[in-house]
Amino acid sequence: MTAKDGKKKNGIELLEDAFALCKTESRRAVAPFVTAGDPDSKSTSAILESICAAGATCCELGVPYSDPIADGPVIQASYTRALNAGMTLTKMFDVVAAFSKSHSMPLLAMASYSLIFRNGIEAFVKRGQESGLAGFVVPDLPLEESDELDTQCRLAGLALVRLVTPTTPPERAREIARRSTGFLYCVSVSGVTGERTALPENLVERIQWLREESDVPILVGFGISTAEQAREVAAVADGVIVGSAVVRCIEKAEGGKSMSDAAGGFVRELVGACRLN
Repeated sequence: MTAKDGKKKNGIELLEDAFALCKTESRRAVAPFVTAGDPDSKSTSAILESICAAGATCCELGVPYSDPIADGPVIQASYTRALNAGMTLTKMFDVVAAFSKSHSMPLLAMASYSLIFRNGIEAFVKRGQESGLAGFVVPDLPLEESDELDTQCRLAGLALVRLVTPTTPPERAREIARRSTGFLYCVSVSGVTGERTALPENLVERIQWLREESDVPILVGFGISTAEQAREVAAVADGVIVGSAVVRCIEKAEGGKSMSDAAGGFVRELVGACRLN
């Protein structure tokens, strides 16, 4: 996608456009999580196509890692399947590049900081930019060690989405909210990712407080499993992030076409639940 001056839009601008479209259409953002390479690259591409057609605002593309810190058993299992099938960083970037050439839905790589650091921060960000990524979500990135990645992302015009958890102290949460670009990831519950039956009682108050501290949209993730829960969150936040429930939906399906259809159908339900009228 290009701007009015003919220049190609950067990742942050693509995200801004996606959130602006949600506002115009009176709905909240829906950001599914999909594991790159689960069960293979071809299926991942088909799933991305399907959730894009279903109306997803953006998508977190999980980069398979052998020792994920914040992920529960469903996503951990998807990482194992992807790695066993031979998924690599190069293949992940290839999937992003092919998708980004013909689709405007922003993709963000959810990656462990150790992967980024080991491959070289500047080089990793450059590969992301060249592939068409809109940015990165780095759940294990300490605030105190984030300056270099932050600088490289800003130079490349890519978002660096930061996370605030229920146990983050107020002053630290304020700084994280101030420095997050693209959007702010509000973790709804303590612990790892996974499906929950209910949302925490103090979530509304936390979102209201964060809204005063951040200039970017606030999306809520961890534990959102159903369209009804998405509807509840959409009443107070700018959007929802749904990971384990999407991955489980894909896991239960059989065959590539069935997987992409299942993911698209579920995301369509979430999008419908996040409409404001």
